[in-house]
Amino acid sequence: MFCFPYAGGGTLPFRHWWKALPSCVELYLVQLPGRETLVRETPLTSLPEVVEAVVPELLRYLEKPFAFFGHSMGAFISFEIALLLRSRYQIQPAHLFVSGCRAPQIERTKPPIHNLPDARFLEEIRRLNGTPEEILQNPELMQLMKPVLKADFEVSETYTYTRTAPLDCPITAFGGLQDPEAKRSELKAWCEQTSAAFSLQMFPGDHFFLHTSQPLLLQTIAHQLQRLDANLNRREMI
Repeated sequence: MFCFPYAGGGTLPFRHWWKALPSCVELYLVQLPGRETLVRETPLTSLPEVVEAVVPELLRYLEKPFAFFGHSMGAFISFEIALLLRSRYQIQPAHLFVSGCRAPQIERTKPPIHNLPDARFLEEIRRLNGTPEEILQNPELMQLMKPVLKADFEVSETYTYTRTAPLDCPITAFGGLQDPEAKRSELKAWCEQTSAAFSLQMFPGDHFFLHTSQPLLLQTIAHQLQRLDANLNRREMI
């Protein structure tokens, strides 16, 4: 399973997920330019750029059945990568997990924040409740993080969905009950993006329920992946 980060995020939130997942699952954490070991690279500012940068790195690992998990911005990235893999290479994920993100066909109604003055931008970041206060209060650290945060929000806020045929793989959508960024109806609309099974599960928490409700979230993902592995093994035996 490949995990795609939310805006401003990296691989850290996912590094211990393997402990809660079935032993049959190999976990791969997608790292984007501008953070962690790629900190010297310039952050990308459009979703097509991100997709084209990531896909060549993924291809070497796609000989086995694979699943995608993406939260917020990561959901859009994983979805568009799935579409590109289908159109260009005739392969698709065995399962797509999208989290904390409205369905792509639903237009964004809130004004963008990536082009706000720094002070206003940081106010909005604080409101989302995904960045620890000690980091927000550290001017030097925020000076390093701001270019990545602004670039990532530009990726999400300028993303334009092009209507296409639904994916053939199942989609599971996750949401936070108190998340104003992705309401239940907006999450449920992901059902239009698959011709296979769709399920929706809501968890206690705001936009970053993947931290506060992590045990429940991972339990659900593990159950889905176990079922997927059993189905794949059954097909091989036929």
